Amino acid sequence: MDDAVVVEGPNSIMFAEPAARTGVPALAEVSLVIASAFLLILSFPDFDLWPLAWIGLVPLLVVIARPLKTARALLLGWLWGIVFFYGTCWWLTYPMIHYAHISAWLAYPLLILPIALVSLFPALFCLLLSRLVARLGIGAVCLAPMLWVSSEWARYAVTGQLWNSLGYSQAFHPLLIQSARWGGVYAVSFLLVTTSAAIALTLLRRDLKGLLMALPPVLFVLFVLGVSMPARPQARPQGRAGGALLGVVAVQPNVPMEGADDSAAMEKLLNQHLELSLQGLRELPDDIGSVRLVIWPESPMNFSYARDAHLREVIGSFAHKYPGKLATFVLINSLEPSVDGGESNSAVMLNEEGRIVAQYDKIRLMPFGEYVPLPRWLPGASSVRGIVGDFTPGSAYTLMPLGAFRAGVFICIEAAHPAIARNLAHESADVLINISNDGYLGPTPVMRQHLSNAVLRAVENGRPLIRVTNSGISAFIDSDGQVSGMTMTFKPAVNSRYVAGRKDTTFYTRHGDLFVYICALISLGLASATLGNRQTRVSKSK
Repeated sequence: MDDAVVVEGPNSIMFAEPAARTGVPALAEVSLVIASAFLLILSFPDFDLWPLAWIGLVPLLVVIARPLKTARALLLGWLWGIVFFYGTCWWLTYPMIHYAHISAWLAYPLLILPIALVSLFPALFCLLLSRLVARLGIGAVCLAPMLWVSSEWARYAVTGQLWNSLGYSQAFHPLLIQSARWGGVYAVSFLLVTTSAAIALTLLRRDLKGLLMALPPVLFVLFVLGVSMPARPQARPQGRAGGALLGVVAVQPNVPMEGADDSAAMEKLLNQHLELSLQGLRELPDDIGSVRLVIWPESPMNFSYARDAHLREVIGSFAHKYPGKLATFVLINSLEPSVDGGESNSAVMLNEEGRIVAQYDKIRLMPFGEYVPLPRWLPGASSVRGIVGDFTPGSAYTLMPLGAFRAGVFICIEAAHPAIARNLAHESADVLINISNDGYLGPTPVMRQHLSNAVLRAVENGRPLIRVTNSGISAFIDSDGQVSGMTMTFKPAVNSRYVAGRKDTTFYTRHGDLFVYICALISLGLASATLGNRQTRVSKSK
């Protein structure tokens, strides 16, 4: 029976309900689905109850792992998505309230619109899993990990956002995220859902057979965690050039979000950048490494190196104010003219003479922040562009030469796009650098959530990653995901240390999202077979 709602068997959890209500979720189902979403919310920053992610999907799977009507399965998955994404991304209302001056009474309801869109993907997951259980039996719960990561990949492919994929909940626990070297953040999500599926299967069966069916998935998770363990790092890792080390000064100036465009304020803030940079250089011994790099973050100051002669003069003489044996490079964020006459959000590498030696133009722009994803003929589109800007995206994965090193730089939200860091590593970047400005989102969980994206990028590609932000959280991330030197938020800070690049490549760097592509192809085949089988039954019944 395709529309049955009772899991049969004396040792199975029963959900007996009137047939007339099979299209509408029952209160018990709704409660379990909401409980599942809350468990996952608590596993993410700033709650950081990360172990809950290993069991968080159990209540949802217990409810969904039954043959349900299409509308019922979709509604339950959609409800889960709305609660989860709203609970982990509520901070998107902060700029609406504080900068657009939209009333909180309107901002919070408005957030429902994009949340409802991304929630369609867990809804599709629930529908497909329910159909597979109807066709294959309760053992189809073991297919949940593959279906889940496929839905995460589909969400990214359609919306361009992979924010708070389940795997990011484990970002600050290096031993649990090493599988990302093989399959990216999707592999970590896969392990989390596998554990929840094994527990759900045991609860649904409640007999020896169920326990035996759940054992292989648990052993698989333990095996993957074991074989993914990184080798013990050396006390001083070696860089590409025979032991060369890169001296890094990470500057966190804490430029305010408003008022930085005043000329007097800009001069004062520019001097603050220089003072923090000199302070950091003094903390670096001058007889170690091959070159020094001072990194300024993305910030609301809107530096424009190509247009600002005073800025060129200041940075050009910067290295001479602190002489030393090593060449000193400076990396800044700058609005640079693009070929088409527009502007690009760029990272510019300057040598000790103040000349540009490399420039990376941001490829993945922020919708409604750096460009407007609306056709130009649409009424009002040009007005929106005048408010939020209309930058030209870059197209080249430019590496920054630093003596014996090559650095791959990406900007702000590009940390949430795995392909950006992967392409830079694939182009032979020794070290990754992420410059960002999260201050416009206020003192909210986004700061640690954004940092968790950077952590996964480091592990996926086996590269040390330097994250330098305007108002926090700046940090140094080792190639195995160990985070150190985290700064306090909304306070000026400078962090100096030596970094060694890596030249070996991971499976993920070489092959990208091959793992999730395989999962998606299999899921698509299962979906086609399941829906095709249902259509055949419907045709025969007519």
